[in-house]
Amino acid sequence: MNPAAARTIHAASVDELEASTLYAMLRLRVDVFVVEQACPYPDLDGRDTEADAQHWWVEEGGEPVCYLRLLTEPDGASRIGRVVTRPAARGAGLAATLLRRALASERCRRPVHLGAQAHLADWYASFGFRVVGPVYDEDGIPHVPMTLG
Repeated sequence: MNPAAARTIHAASVDELEASTLYAMLRLRVDVFVVEQACPYPDLDGRDTEADAQHWWVEEGGEPVCYLRLLTEPDGASRIGRVVTRPAARGAGLAATLLRRALASERCRRPVHLGAQAHLADWYASFGFRVVGPVYDEDGIPHVPMTLG
């Protein structure tokens, strides 16, 4: 990644997204979660189009390089998911920046839940999340339930 390239943080509902942007975000998710992690699973779970769903992404050169999804659960709590960074953009702190911005947004309500890949539990803990249950298998990858606030 070119460190001099302009990076912009965006947040939008699916209705506010251009089709090409939505496609690029979904492609990023599939490239990493399905292809790179060799984990065929139904990434398109129907929640991307929920009325309260918000898509957050860092854009570089007109393309999403880091992404997360912010959902509202039926009980009013928030759920962070699909946190992903393009391989060439990793190590630049983009996911941390994006997560901090999403957590600070008015749309993010406490408590905030997520299912973290187990090897990332300490990273999420650095934002205040705590493990709230045992390790579970999700599509062949160990995960832990975590909550903030």
